[in-house]
Amino acid sequence: MKVKIINRSHHALPAYATEQSAGMDLRASIDEPIVLQPLERRLVPTGLYIALPVGFEAQIRPRSGLALKKGITLLNTPGTIDADYRGEIGVIMINLSKEPFEIQDGDRIAQMVIARHEHAEWVDVDVLDETERGAGGFGHTGVKN
Repeated sequence: MKVKIINRSHHALPAYATEQSAGMDLRASIDEPIVLQPLERRLVPTGLYIALPVGFEAQIRPRSGLALKKGITLLNTPGTIDADYRGEIGVIMINLSKEPFEIQDGDRIAQMVIARHEHAEWVDVDVLDETERGAGGFGHTGVKN
């Protein structure tokens, strides 16, 4: 699939790290370092603007290494970029650790996954079909032995 992109950063375009990667790393595009204090959140610019085909979205997801090693994750995850959005891609980062975290220009801060989606058409009914699970939720299936 071809996606139109404007790159106003001075970094390479996002790319898949391996042939079977689902996501592409997004990099910070900033003039000076950002220091995220514990529990602080910031919108970090990427310098990227995209035009997705109708029926697709871009999902912005945390990088697992930053989450595990540094306690850095994203809010509103996954963030959705709709096909009709034309603004800059920004990443809402939060520091869940007890230590300040510095973001440098060019740091890999998130990953982006392009996904197909459908529009639902509601069918108003009085009764839903029965399933084995029924209305059980939030831990309903319990621990399996």
